[in-house]
Amino acid sequence: MDAPAGFRDAQGRHGAVTLPARPEPIAFDPAATVLIVVDVQNAYASPGGYLDLAGFDVSGTGPVVAQVARAVAAARAAGIRILWFQNGWDPDYVEAGGPGSPNWHKSNALKTMRRHPERNARLLAKGSWDYALVDALKPEPGDIVMGKPRYSGFYNTPLDSTLRARGVNTLVFAGIATNVCVESTLRDGYHREYFGIVLADATHQAGPRSLHEGALANIETFFGWVSDVSSFEAALGAGARAAAE
Repeated sequence: MDAPAGFRDAQGRHGAVTLPARPEPIAFDPAATVLIVVDVQNAYASPGGYLDLAGFDVSGTGPVVAQVARAVAAARAAGIRILWFQNGWDPDYVEAGGPGSPNWHKSNALKTMRRHPERNARLLAKGSWDYALVDALKPEPGDIVMGKPRYSGFYNTPLDSTLRARGVNTLVFAGIATNVCVESTLRDGYHREYFGIVLADATHQAGPRSLHEGALANIETFFGWVSDVSSFEAALGAGARAAAE
């Protein structure tokens, strides 16, 4: 199925790749696209990490990490830049905010540490195992690695200027958590005129599966497009073949 008639990207150009998606296919230019891998850290994907310690089920993250790796490989082959986010704060937690910040009250990592001071855990602290990306996913030279102190990747980070300096208008999302950091960043991108696409099978929720499905429904209805890794691989492959002809 083709992209909607007359669809053009944010710079007025016809997209070079058409990706099957919900609620309709979307065309985009790989040269103006970034794959954003959100917070695939030990904190969110590994037993013993923050989410696990806070009582969330992380048993289903393994297959998602494998799907993220596929999406990264496909993007690299197509010349799409990879941006890796890591969520967390300085070791003294100044960036986390004190009691005057809603983050101090709502962050499950901070609440878990306050409830269990005897564990002496340093959850989401920069430089810790918890903060680190999982071993199965490693940035390569040329990738962008960026920290973020809140759910949205646009809050108090250089993300917007980094993207605009490179002429980016389309953001493809993978990572954790669909209903928190992925959706928050995609929403904020929408309000900054970025086209946002989430790869549903390369994302994982914090909480029950219904939260994943709810976030995807919210995104496709109001803020962006929903696709999957196999469609992403096929669309980029087709685009590469067409460019070579």
